[in-house]
Amino acid sequence: MSGKLLINLTTAKDNADKTVVAFVIANAGVAAGQEVVIFLNVEAVRLATPGYADDILSEGFKPLKELLDSYLSNGGKLWVCPPCFNARSLDKDNLLPGTTFAGGAPVVEFLAQGAASLSY
Repeated sequence: MSGKLLINLTTAKDNADKTVVAFVIANAGVAAGQEVVIFLNVEAVRLATPGYADDILSEGFKPLKELLDSYLSNGGKLWVCPPCFNARSLDKDNLLPGTTFAGGAPVVEFLAQGAASLSY
């Protein structure tokens, strides 16, 4: 099966359950041969920085660090909302590999290419 999946993620440590479930779904998509993009916006932009996800846990699931590492090592992509990132005064030179700044235009283009979408 091949296709595209966009996951819109707005949470990080502020809602570990939603954040972890989003990465579980993303990993399932990658494993199924989908081109998967997680669009990090609002608080989720913090996940693009090394070490931030290391202590995020949700009972019954693998640690987020493990899910995130697996997602990226298997070809998953992280797109980061530039205004959301800048509003939090984060270091744009200190990002996880596989992370790209992408605003509304690339998201809309990806959806126009037929990507299914989920929001967390």
